[in-house]
Amino acid sequence: MPTFPLQSAKGRSVMAASILASSMAFIDGTALNVVLPALQEQLQATAAGLFWVLNAYLLMLAALILVGGALGDRLGRKRVFMTGILVFIAGSAACGLAGNVEQLVLFRVLQGGGGALMIPGSLSLLSSSINENEQGKAIGTWSAFTTLVTMGGPVLGGALADAGLWRYIFFINVPIGLISLFILRRHVPEQRDESAAGGIDYMGGVLTALGLAALTFGFLRMPEYGISHWQSWGALAAGVLLLAVFVRVEMQSPHPMLPLHLFRNRTFSGANLLTFFLYAAMGTGMLFVSLNMVQVQGYSQLQSGLTFLPFTVLMILLARPAGSWADKTGPRPFLVGGPLLAGTGLFLMSLAGETGGPSHYWTTFFPGILVLGLGMSLTVAPLTATVMGALPPQLSGTASGVNNAVTRIASVFATAIFGALAVLLLAKDVRQGLEGLTMNDGVKSAVVAETVNLGNAHPPGGVPRELTSTVKALYKEGFIAAYRKILLISAVLGWLSGLIAWWMIPGKAQFRKRPSASG
Repeated sequence: MPTFPLQSAKGRSVMAASILASSMAFIDGTALNVVLPALQEQLQATAAGLFWVLNAYLLMLAALILVGGALGDRLGRKRVFMTGILVFIAGSAACGLAGNVEQLVLFRVLQGGGGALMIPGSLSLLSSSINENEQGKAIGTWSAFTTLVTMGGPVLGGALADAGLWRYIFFINVPIGLISLFILRRHVPEQRDESAAGGIDYMGGVLTALGLAALTFGFLRMPEYGISHWQSWGALAAGVLLLAVFVRVEMQSPHPMLPLHLFRNRTFSGANLLTFFLYAAMGTGMLFVSLNMVQVQGYSQLQSGLTFLPFTVLMILLARPAGSWADKTGPRPFLVGGPLLAGTGLFLMSLAGETGGPSHYWTTFFPGILVLGLGMSLTVAPLTATVMGALPPQLSGTASGVNNAVTRIASVFATAIFGALAVLLLAKDVRQGLEGLTMNDGVKSAVVAETVNLGNAHPPGGVPRELTSTVKALYKEGFIAAYRKILLISAVLGWLSGLIAWWMIPGKAQFRKRPSASG
């Protein structure tokens, strides 16, 4: 397939379209973390409802993104990319019009379907179009600019949420998507893998979606019903069984959605394992930091969004150079040091207890956000280049799809597991705090049941007036304690991802350039 220089007219067009379309998908995640409190209040959603708003999109994305990558390789990356953008625009507009949580979850599923076609097309089109010796630089540029737009999401989301306009987080995708479609239509040539043949493994996509959905349902049921309830353990068992069937189907399929033999490549396996733990850690950390700031620490949603600006600045300054440095030195130092720094940043944020609000930001959350931003800035471009370079160019769509699927699966599991864990930890602390209070058992049960709302929990009716402030304090102290434990676990996951890179990613002398089609 013909390639062209990054600075050529076609190179700049591919870069612009990839950045704009990718930003649509990524901005929703970061902006939603900030607007969740406003969304929860306006739509009267429980914590489980909030986690479904996040996971409905991620489930579809994780389940179908590999199908999207394979479709791009076979039918044309530009064509599938543009189709995904159209579906994503439609889903975004519908999300903005949703009248309740159930509708929003449904339309987020539509968004996820569009994203599954759009996201792998972005990087695979970029990777297959740009000259090989400039791919690290191209991916670094893509990382820097998408991060600039993406991390601007919290600021934009906070401003809109404070103004009561959180729905415009979805509506803003419409003009961005239309501009990217115009560029693709007019200036970007089609790219496809001429050797690709065979059918598409839709069964694999269905099994993945059902398996992940069942696991998510089981984890989110646990706080309310407990692990011994059939809805909890039954859903978890069904999820494990469906994913086991998925692996069996992939082993026997002549055209598997997930070619399991790819994981014999140690570099590819290591990079994806690193991705899983690192993005589970970062996604959990950023979600709970946002909830903590707004619902407990007294930040406005705009102030919460602004707190991530140091992260954004570091990504803008370092992501592109890190990609170029990794081209010269090999990715291993970046993939070891970056995640270790990111884990340290999460650990520093776990130390924050009850603060004095935004005025204490610089001595509480800022050091952790700064170190987390530095770690991720050094990791993102080298990690993406490592994943894409571990396989032949004919498999660029599959490589991008697998890595993006791993990222989303990590977020699904992290949101479901840590969301359930947060409710359980908060309920346990509140239950213990109620033991010394004079209150009938029915009211105590109602107080504990309110913990499903996490930081948005309020004393229910029936609580004696003189104990209202005490119950509020129990909610606040319990949430902060749960937050600190979850951020600490996230830090450990970040450190673990760095150790995985040290173990599985080769050093400069052993690191191979992208393999040929023959392997």
